[in-house]
Amino acid sequence: MNINDTFLLYKLFNTICSNDNVENLGEDLKLVFADFYDISEINLLYYDYHINKLKNVVKDFEPAQDYYSEEKMSILTDIFEKLKSANYVINDDINLPDDIFEENSIITKTLSVPLRYESDTIGMIRMKFKTKVDLSENDMKFFEMFSYNLSLKVKNIVLAKQLEVSSEFYKSMKDIAKIIETQYDFQYIIPIIGEMIDKFVLNHLIYIFLKQDGKYNLFWPGACWNKKVYELIETLSPDDNAKLSDDNKTGVFPLVSEGEIIGCIVAHSTIDKLTEEEIVYITELTKQSAITIERANTYSEILKNATMDALTGLNNRRQFEVRLSEQYSIANRQNTPLCAIMIDIDFFKKFNDTYGHAIGDKVLRTTANVIKEQLREYDIPSRYGGEEFCILLPQTNIEEARIVAERLRTAVEQTKIELENHKTINVTISVGLAELDVKDMAEDLYMKADRALYEAKESGRNRVMVYSKHY
Repeated sequence: MNINDTFLLYKLFNTICSNDNVENLGEDLKLVFADFYDISEINLLYYDYHINKLKNVVKDFEPAQDYYSEEKMSILTDIFEKLKSANYVINDDINLPDDIFEENSIITKTLSVPLRYESDTIGMIRMKFKTKVDLSENDMKFFEMFSYNLSLKVKNIVLAKQLEVSSEFYKSMKDIAKIIETQYDFQYIIPIIGEMIDKFVLNHLIYIFLKQDGKYNLFWPGACWNKKVYELIETLSPDDNAKLSDDNKTGVFPLVSEGEIIGCIVAHSTIDKLTEEEIVYITELTKQSAITIERANTYSEILKNATMDALTGLNNRRQFEVRLSEQYSIANRQNTPLCAIMIDIDFFKKFNDTYGHAIGDKVLRTTANVIKEQLREYDIPSRYGGEEFCILLPQTNIEEARIVAERLRTAVEQTKIELENHKTINVTISVGLAELDVKDMAEDLYMKADRALYEAKESGRNRVMVYSKHY
C-alpha cells in the first residue's frame, strides 16, 4: 500500500466512524474519494436475512425496491449472490453492458465489493466510475480494507436498531457504539465497555480477559479471585456463544477473531442467575467487542504507516512536529527540562554517489537502528528529512543530553555496515543539541539544535556541539 492509499484509507476511516447521519454517508464517501477516484454513484446496501431482501442503508434501511427499478433490483440481487463467494464483482463478470444504469449510454465501469461481518456477507457497496478505469491488484486490496471498516459501521447500525426493544439497554449500547466508533485503542475501550455492562447487568460482576501467549490475563477490573471463573474460561471453544456454569450464575462469553479466541467477557454472581435476555445482550456485545479489538489493531497499523517513516521506522517529520508540540506543552506545564538533538550523517552524498542508493538506504536504516538502541523508552526519535534526524529528550537537561549525544555519536562511528564481497564501511555523524528556554516557542528548540548542528559540521564534523547565543 502506497502513501496515497494510506492517506485515503485514513480519511475514509474517519468519515465512516464520525458520520452520525447515515443518510449523508454515501455522499460523504464520494467527497473523500473525489481526489483519488472519479466516482459518480455509490450504492450502499444491506441484506436482511430475516426477510431475504436488500435494504438501502442511506435510506434508513428501507427496502431497496422502493428506490430502484425492477430491472436494477434484479441486477443488484444477482451481484449480491455472486459476492457471497467472491471478493468483488465488476460488470464484465455478469456479462452486462457498462452503461446499464446510464440513460445517455456513457461508458462506465462499476465495482461491487462485499460487506462482511464474521463469516456472513451482510451487504455490498457498489461504486460507479465516471470513466472506464483499470483497477490494479493494489486497488482491490485497498477496497477490501475499506469495505471491512464500512461493514463494521453498517453492522453497528443494524445491531443498534435491533436493540431498541429495550430502552435502558439501548441507551447503554448507544453509548458503547459511540465509543467503539470514535476510539481505536482497545486499552481505552475495554474498561469503558466493562463499566457500561455493569450498569445493566446489575447483579453480576463483570470481568474482561485477554488471551496472551496462550493464557487468559485479566484486563479489567483489577482482580478476580474466583477459581470457578478461571475453570469455566478454560473450557471455552471458538464455537461457543456462551459457556454457562451449572447453576447459570456465571457466564463466559468468548471474544473471537478469525476463528481464534482472543479473550472473553465474564458475568459472575454468587446469588442471581443470568436471564435469557442478559445472555443474548452480552453475547451480541461480545461479538461486537471482538471485532472492535481487531479494528483497533488494523487502524493502529494504518496510523503507524501515516506517522512513521517507511525506510527507517522512526517518526516522520509530520509526527515529529506533533510530538514536539505535545512535549513543549508538557515541559511548560510541569516546569520540566526538554532538549532536542539534531543529527546529520557526514558526507552522506558521497556514499550515495560511490556505492549507490541501495547502500545509501542501508546507511540510513542502520543509523536509525543505532539511534533507537541507544535511547530510552520515552525518548522520541524522528527522521527529519534526507539524512537528518531529530530526537526529543523529555525531562532531560543539557548536560544529560550531551552525554546521550556523545553516546550516539560513538555508537554510530563504531558500527560497521556491510557491503558486497564482505567489505564494510563506517559512517560518522555531526550532532547539535539545545535545551528549551523559558522564553522559547516550540520551533525555537529545534532551530537552536539545528544551528548547533551547523556549527558541528563547520568545525570538522563527527562531533557534538551545544547551542550557544554566540553563534
